[in-house]
Amino acid sequence: MSEARIFQPAKNAMQSGRGKTKRWVLEYEPAERRVADPLMGWIGSGDTKGQLRMKFDSKEEAIEYAKKNGLIYRVIEPHTRKVKPKSYSDNFAFDRVGVWTH
Repeated sequence: MSEARIFQPAKNAMQSGRGKTKRWVLEYEPAERRVADPLMGWIGSGDTKGQLRMKFDSKEEAIEYAKKNGLIYRVIEPHTRKVKPKSYSDNFAFDRVGVWTH
């Protein structure tokens, strides 16, 4: 039986927004290790399922797909994001704590 992991991808460091991070991804775990090709030195593997990356709109859809296809799956829950409300005008507040420097 194949193993898979279901997760929500994190925001890429090159992205400013969080647009493509809402979907859930199902990836197969590697079935065999990767080895270097003796002639070219490229890293490769005979595991073709490692190339698959399926995207779902919800976690439940991904779990349903895994159950339907007899996959052993592991769900990795995303970390919650702590947002501190900020305002530009807070930089000039009279009760500001700390020194304002350039």
